Amino acid sequence: MAAASFLLSPRVTLPLRRGSRLLVSCSASSSSSSSDAAGGMGFQGRVGFLGLGIMGAPMASNLIKAGCDITVWNRTKSKCDPLLSLGAKFESSPARVSSSCDVTFAMLADPESAFEVACGANGAAEGMAPGKGYVDVSTVDDATSKLIGKRITSTGASFLEAPVSGSKKPAEDGLLIFLTAGDESLYKRVAPLLDVMGKQSRFYLGDVGNGAVMKLVVNMVMGSMMVSFAEGLLLSEKVGLDPNTVVEVISQGAINAPMFSLKGPSMVKAAYPTAFPLKHQQKDLRLALALAESVSQPIPTAAAANELYKVAKSLGLADQDFSAVIEALKAKVQSSQH
Repeated sequence: MAAASFLLSPRVTLPLRRGSRLLVSCSASSSSSSSDAAGGMGFQGRVGFLGLGIMGAPMASNLIKAGCDITVWNRTKSKCDPLLSLGAKFESSPARVSSSCDVTFAMLADPESAFEVACGANGAAEGMAPGKGYVDVSTVDDATSKLIGKRITSTGASFLEAPVSGSKKPAEDGLLIFLTAGDESLYKRVAPLLDVMGKQSRFYLGDVGNGAVMKLVVNMVMGSMMVSFAEGLLLSEKVGLDPNTVVEVISQGAINAPMFSLKGPSMVKAAYPTAFPLKHQQKDLRLALALAESVSQPIPTAAAANELYKVAKSLGLADQDFSAVIEALKAKVQSSQH
């Protein structure tokens, strides 16, 4: 795999912010034109959103609250109801969403779902056409992203991969980081929308595939860090230290990361409210291991972490937050004592 050329994105003129939210002009027609009080151009057109899970629902909600004309779809229709109450429209298939919208976003749980929603029967590709755009914000491997991109662009439409760094709370607060690659003109076109859902820290990384592999590297590091943190909490407790104090010490030192201070207190209480499901973290580690294998790069720490997440899944923790991986370590201690 050729080394990716990682470029910090050029900034675009952004619309006016009111309070803490970015306001964009999302008119019903992509040919219309309007400007905000600051003189920046907002996004023009209808926006589709496919996949309304832990991440997709708050992302779409923020777009609606910013004034966008949103059409949604989800396999389980009831998950659309909160957004419909905010003013979103509903269509019965990804194809119907993409055919009625100028740009369609997709946030799916795994590569298989992302491919099926984009390229399967009644998939989004069936509704795409020249002038339309498809932005896949799912976390997938680079091969899947390239397949989706090839199918979308075969219709004459534009494709952008844009996986996000961040989990449930950043999605709710509009503080995600977008790792984009693909059609640069589409990137610039949807930049105001990304800045509604994100904290205006977005990266354009070049060719399709670079966004996907960047996200896998980030999540590989995150998953490994969580395992090490869990080991530290349990070791501290075992030797008679207060794990809450350990969290506080770490949060004030050079190895501080927001994840530790955010997750630590609930982990000490053995509570794991789901912000990023453990099954998704294990999926991303599995994809990272496959990526490393493809370029003969050893990643032994991530490989060991992956095994622990697999144990946690076997304990029925797949839908808990990924911080529940600490329970797999507890189970190993208990099994060694019998």
